[in-house]
Amino acid sequence: MNRRDILKLTATAAGLLVVPSLSNHTAVSGQSAKPRWKTAFGLNGFQSSSAKYGKNYPIWEVLDFASRSGFDGIEIIPDWPPQMGAYPDPEDSQKIGALRRLYGRFGMQIFSIQTFADKAFDPDPEVRKKWVTGWRNQARFAKAAGAECIGIWPGGPLGKQTLDEAIDHLAESFREVWTIAGDLGLTASFEIEPPFVFNTEEHIQRILNKVPGAKTMLDASHYDMMSGGKGQVSAMLKRIGVRNIGYLHLTDCDGTLRDGGTSKHLPCGDGHVDIDATLATLREDGFTGWINIDPWEIPDPYDACTKGLAAINRARE
Repeated sequence: MNRRDILKLTATAAGLLVVPSLSNHTAVSGQSAKPRWKTAFGLNGFQSSSAKYGKNYPIWEVLDFASRSGFDGIEIIPDWPPQMGAYPDPEDSQKIGALRRLYGRFGMQIFSIQTFADKAFDPDPEVRKKWVTGWRNQARFAKAAGAECIGIWPGGPLGKQTLDEAIDHLAESFREVWTIAGDLGLTASFEIEPPFVFNTEEHIQRILNKVPGAKTMLDASHYDMMSGGKGQVSAMLKRIGVRNIGYLHLTDCDGTLRDGGTSKHLPCGDGHVDIDATLATLREDGFTGWINIDPWEIPDPYDACTKGLAAINRARE
């Protein structure tokens, strides 16, 4: 057998080996792939339930529940549990290592931290500059703690400026924020709420348009309140655009505020929000990343986390 015949035979054999693989690939690609979502819940729900309803939630009990329920991560906050205190300095490897080991023992990732941006739109440029410096350190801590995301809440008073000026000041600070987050490989996501000076769908769009690469939070309760309190969150999500969502604070709502404060948070299925339709929109438009259950001021945060995870799993299927 000459060299040409050997090459022909080799090519034919290779082709026979490839055919089953192609056939299998076609079968697999024809199936509906599950969305690439990770699940978490926020410690803010346990902190607020403890403060509002006088309940006690040992951190080891919370993390054990998360592990047994099948969650992937936790969003942490400063000063809760009380022993937490302020976020550690990003150079404090001992404290950060201890935090990672604590969560790691239960198979949990600290996926995000909450940060607050009341000074990010202050009329004084020096105050804004100082805020950016402080936020950079918080972001560095988040990265060192193993986080993939970082949440930002621009609450606080308007001060001696117009709303338009405040949005311009916020956008100026946020442009630096998203540069910092990008350099660290973090997904930064801002959230506005009804009590904030920024509290409408238009405000979200204006901030997104002024800050290249910015992402916003999808919180179903706030979207409900910002779109008329009728439970039609998926429609607002489509207007904002799934591509502009950093990660989720998943919760239900009944179209009211809680005790005159922020949007009432309820366990998924206990309110009127189109939770299944909202998750379907995320899936259809290709959202990937973290879905975080937000049990803020819900009397039983365990129940809220369980019902939220069930809603996510329905959407996955």
